[in-house]
Amino acid sequence: MTANKSESKNNIIARIINKIKHILVIFDKKRAFKSSKDHWEQNYSIGRTSGGGSYGKLAEFKAEVLNNFVQKNKIQQIAELGCGDGNQLSLANYPYYTGYDVSKTVIEICEEKFSDTNNWNFIHYNSEAIPTNNVELALSLDVIFHLVEDHVFNSYMENLFNLSTKYIIIYSNNTNENPIVHAPHILHRKFTDWVENNQKSIKLVDVIRQKFNYDGDAEIGSRSDFYIYEK
Repeated sequence: MTANKSESKNNIIARIINKIKHILVIFDKKRAFKSSKDHWEQNYSIGRTSGGGSYGKLAEFKAEVLNNFVQKNKIQQIAELGCGDGNQLSLANYPYYTGYDVSKTVIEICEEKFSDTNNWNFIHYNSEAIPTNNVELALSLDVIFHLVEDHVFNSYMENLFNLSTKYIIIYSNNTNENPIVHAPHILHRKFTDWVENNQKSIKLVDVIRQKFNYDGDAEIGSRSDFYIYEK
């Protein structure tokens, strides 16, 4: 009995120590954080990826939903704000595609990776570079909760909805609830409030729920769902 109590106490102490270590790592990251744009440029320039959501079964789930939607609605022209490292794209069946990203490094990576793919191109993202009413479908996949600055979020959302003549698909969580201590490059947002307040003529026509719910491991589960809007 005494041994069990001692083991239980040691486990509690170990969890507390790990929690403190985690908090200290987060604070170190916050001190070093400059902007969401700088974060992703640094992320890709040192060889990191777009994260677990663009790999494995989560990537396959996203590709299944998007490829079915494109085929069912006979969509030809697609644009994505925040294309990432291209691993998710490697599963896509898009006739004409333009990928935008804030990282020059990742644009170069995608240009090389898809150099043999006809009718696909990649553009370094800034607010001046985004055309309006240019495609039938505009995509935002696991991006919104990385837009930690309010002015960046607002500009991004305006560009996203201005891009498309028909459909906008957002794959993201949809909550304003954030832990007291969280990574500096993540800020959860209830983006549907922004849409309701700023895009009066847009209809939310479907929500496709996550197939692999988050249970503490972002490599195998996600809080993101698909929100499909139509003009």
